[in-house]
Amino acid sequence: MDFLQQIVARAKANKQRIILPEATEERTLKAADRVLADDIAEIILIGNPDEIHELAVEWGLNNIDKATIIDPMNNPKSEEYAALLAELRKKKGMTIEQARELVKNPLYLGCMIIKTKGADGQISGALSTTSDTLRPALQIIKCAPGISCVSGAMILVTKEKQYGENGIIVMGDVAVTPVPDADQLSQIAICTAETAKNVAGIADPRLAMLSFSTKGSASHEVVDKVVEATRLAKERNPQLKIDGELQADAALVPSVGSKKAPNSDIAGRANVLIVPCLEVGNISYKLVQRLGDAIAIGPILQGIASPINDLSRGCSIEDIYYMVAITSCQAQEGKK
Repeated sequence: MDFLQQIVARAKANKQRIILPEATEERTLKAADRVLADDIAEIILIGNPDEIHELAVEWGLNNIDKATIIDPMNNPKSEEYAALLAELRKKKGMTIEQARELVKNPLYLGCMIIKTKGADGQISGALSTTSDTLRPALQIIKCAPGISCVSGAMILVTKEKQYGENGIIVMGDVAVTPVPDADQLSQIAICTAETAKNVAGIADPRLAMLSFSTKGSASHEVVDKVVEATRLAKERNPQLKIDGELQADAALVPSVGSKKAPNSDIAGRANVLIVPCLEVGNISYKLVQRLGDAIAIGPILQGIASPINDLSRGCSIEDIYYMVAITSCQAQEGKK
C-alpha cells in the first residue's frame, strides 16, 4: 500500500464529516463523487441543490445523492448562524444584517456549521483565494488553544529511503507566515510535529530546527532566532523531540550529524524539518520536488482549531480527493 493509500485507509477507518463549499465547481463535485463512491468521508456540499443534481447528471456522477446538500440561500438554520456570527464578531462591530449576508457565503456558512459541531472540516480553494479560505476560519473557528500562528506543512515522499522516516519528511512552514519570530517558529514546530503524527503517520516525530549554522558554527541574529525558537518549543512541550540549530545535512545524514553535533539525539535522524522562514520552506520543497523527483503532498494548514484546508486553484480532482482524506485524519486526531 503506497503512502497516499495509507492516509485513505486511516480516513475510512473513522469517517469524518467534510464540507466542500465550492460544490458546483467541476473538479470539486467529481472529487466528491469519488470520495462517496469509495466511502472515505461523509460529504456536505454547499450550493443550490437543483444545480448540483443537474451537474451530477451532466457529468455522469452516480454517488452525489449520498451527500448532504445545504442551500446557502434557503437554509433553515440561517438565522441561528447569523445570530451566533454577529455575537462572535460583536467587538469588531458586525451587525445582525451583515451577519445574515455573510452566512449566505458558502465559505462562511461552512465555518459556522463546523463551529456548531455540524461538521468536522472544510476544504476550499479550487475557486477561492487563500485569504478567502482563511478569513472565515480565523474569524469563526479561530486558532487552536495555545496557538496564534497559522502555518502550512508539506509532506515530501522521497525515493531516498535512508533519510527521514523511510524517505518521508515533513516540512513547515511552507505556506502562510512569511517571517515568523521565535515564538511563532516554536508554534510552527509544535504544529508540524502534530501533522507528522496525525497525517503522515510518523509515530515518533524528530524535529530539526534548520539554519545555516550547526550548534554555533556561525553567528547571526537569524541563527539566534532559531536557537530561541527551539528553547521555546521545548518549554511549550517538554516531550517534544527537537534540536537546533542544525544545518540540513547535519539534520538528515548520520555521518554528518555525528561530526557536527555529536551530542544531539536528533542530528542525522530528523524526520521533521522546521525552516526559519517561509521563503526557505517554499523554495526548498519545490527544489526537492522538481530536482529530487519527490512527491509533495500539501500544503496542509495547521494551527486552526478545526481542520480547514486550502487547495491550489490549479488543483486536480485527485488533489481534492486526497485532501479530503488528509482533512479527515486531522479531524480524527482533533477529537481525541
